[in-house]
Amino acid sequence: MSDEEHQFESKADAGASKTYPQQAGTIRKNGYIVIKARPCKVVEVSTSKTGKHGHAKCHFVAIDIFTGKKLEDIVPSSHNCDVPHVNRTDYQLIDISEDGFVSLLTDNGNTKDDLRLPTDENLLTQIKDGFAEGKDIVVSVMSAMGEEQICALKDIGPK
Repeated sequence: MSDEEHQFESKADAGASKTYPQQAGTIRKNGYIVIKARPCKVVEVSTSKTGKHGHAKCHFVAIDIFTGKKLEDIVPSSHNCDVPHVNRTDYQLIDISEDGFVSLLTDNGNTKDDLRLPTDENLLTQIKDGFAEGKDIVVSVMSAMGEEQICALKDIGPK
C-alpha cells in the first residue's frame, strides 16, 4: 500500500443530511414534506384507493415554509418522500442594520449577523416598531435545507 497521506477537502457540514425519507402514507397534516426541492408544511392530505393498476396515491397540498407558496404533489402511498429537518431557534435581537440585516445574540453569547429581516409586512413592522421603542425582542428563526428565516417574535419586555 502507499505511505502517502490522503487529503480530503471538507466542503460540507458534519455529513448530516438536509432531509430524511419517510413513507408517503405516514405523512399527516401539519407535518413537513419536500415538494419541488422546497421544504413545505402539509395543509391537506387525501389518499385515493388502489386502482386497477396497483398503488394507492397520496395527494399532498402544502405551503412552502419560507415563501408561503402553495405546492401540490401526488405520490404512491408506499413510496418514500423526502422530509426536511426543520429546526426552530430563538435568538435575542441586538440590532437592525440599514441594509436589512439583523444582528442576533445566540445562546452561547456569539452574534449571528447573516439573517435578513422577514419579507412578511406584518412581522417586519412588529420587529421594527418594537426595536424602535427599545423593547427586548426575541425572534424565532426557522431553518430547513440550508435556509433560515425569521418566522415569529416574542416581546420579553423593556430593556
